[in-house]
Amino acid sequence: MGRTIPSFRIASVMEEKEWKPFRNSLDKSDRKIFDEMFSIAHLYNSASSYAAKPIRIQPIFMSIIFHHYKQLARLSKEIEEVK
Repeated sequence: MGRTIPSFRIASVMEEKEWKPFRNSLDKSDRKIFDEMFSIAHLYNSASSYAAKPIRIQPIFMSIIFHHYKQLARLSKEIEEVK
């Protein structure tokens, strides 16, 4: 029996393809940054698949936000240690 719902890994690739018109409207330098941003979401595919959200962009956004929050928290801690 076949699966009716794609894995989140496949769904995230599908979502990235849907954002291609937006990506293509960016400057070339921004396209690279956009690609890097979307690649962050792939780091959290396992957690995103457990979230079981019907709108697949939500866990992608949350993955990106979470990753950036972790980076900000780490940098803030490093700054405080230097002071």
